[in-house]
Amino acid sequence: MTSEAVSIDVDGSAMPGYLARPDEDGPRPAVIVLQEIFGVNTEVKRISDLLAATGYVALAINYYHRTHPDLNEPYTPEGLKNGFAAAGKVTRATLKADVGAALDYLNKLDAVKFGRVATWGFCFGGSVAFISATLPGLSAAIAFYGGSIAAPFPSGEPEALADVNDIRSPIFLAFGGKDAYITPDKVERIRAALTQAHKKFQIQVYPDADHAFFRESSDDLDSSTVVADAWDLVQAFLREHTS
Repeated sequence: MTSEAVSIDVDGSAMPGYLARPDEDGPRPAVIVLQEIFGVNTEVKRISDLLAATGYVALAINYYHRTHPDLNEPYTPEGLKNGFAAAGKVTRATLKADVGAALDYLNKLDAVKFGRVATWGFCFGGSVAFISATLPGLSAAIAFYGGSIAAPFPSGEPEALADVNDIRSPIFLAFGGKDAYITPDKVERIRAALTQAHKKFQIQVYPDADHAFFRESSDDLDSSTVVADAWDLVQAFLREHTS
């Protein structure tokens, strides 16, 4: 596996990214990794490296690049506060522009199998993954515990469910049953909206898991845990829709 820092132009603004790819030759499916609210940190790079080690080209993008290009906050109350401040500066339009630019960037790489690109987002990035499913040319979207799918975005804009009728690609959503941010009634509202809109989706709820259950989970990937099960489901979903 190799990795490098890259820069992607988005309407004249330089969007930093972290690109990880397998060592083997040949075009591969790709995944755009969508950060938590804390920035493109060690955890986001870990996910990207995990995907690359599994055979995918992974690109983590910094959608705070217009106002907070170097944001990298710790998992503390202060870090959360700073992350929410940065997230409040982005809009649905800028998020779609950033993911769209990442999609175009990947499709131009020789290492990427054209038209075989998915997204995988966590927390705030899970909400971004949901709206990314409305973009043309995306193969699939994976949303882990997206807090603004059934609640307003930090910017004050409407919840991602407002775009449910515009979803184009299959979507896989994972939640923790003990998540205080995303309560069971919100999960069921998401399920009902996707069902009513006749979208192709899969929802997995882990009753004993909390918010951010996949974070810093390297040691649990190969054991009989919630993390291992979620990782298996992600790999199966990606194989189905990006191979």
